[in-house]
Amino acid sequence: MDFVHQYFLETGLGWAAIGGIVCVMFGGIGSAKGIRIAAAEAAGAISEKPELFGRALILTALPGTQGFYSFIIMFMMALKGGLLENKVSISPVVGLAMLAIGTFAGIVQWRSAINQGEVSAASINLTTKRPEEGGRAILFPVLVETYAVVALLAALLMIFWLTPVDPQGNPAGIQYLPLDSVFKAIK
Repeated sequence: MDFVHQYFLETGLGWAAIGGIVCVMFGGIGSAKGIRIAAAEAAGAISEKPELFGRALILTALPGTQGFYSFIIMFMMALKGGLLENKVSISPVVGLAMLAIGTFAGIVQWRSAINQGEVSAASINLTTKRPEEGGRAILFPVLVETYAVVALLAALLMIFWLTPVDPQGNPAGIQYLPLDSVFKAIK
């Protein structure tokens, strides 16, 4: 019970940690599946035209970026939440907000990685049939990447907005009253 009280009721560290874990989970699963989709197409293409290995490798690796984006989001949650300094600095409300940020950003990373894997597979197929179009073929999966980057930037902005610091380096985010104070005020 002390664990729950300390990390979920008095501070928001528990909620933020779950948000970071969920984000990395979704981003990692999506990247793995997206790479699998593209790699299956790349393996077939390279068996026919081994000289396309470099182009196919780049297109296959593109869906892996969402896993890295998810890791960056998780790291910023841990950093801004005080986990890395052993100095918890977020309220339960901010922790819940970080849980939401991690969940929604992770879902975007997951879906965009899978979609990017499918578009990368189509681009590999295009490159196999028309090698001179290899440069243009990379543009299609990069368009899908745009929305993974938007989700990354939105998550980082929200994390920074929720956890500002004053000029002395002290947390200046959403302020809260400890639960004891709330219950005393109600009585």
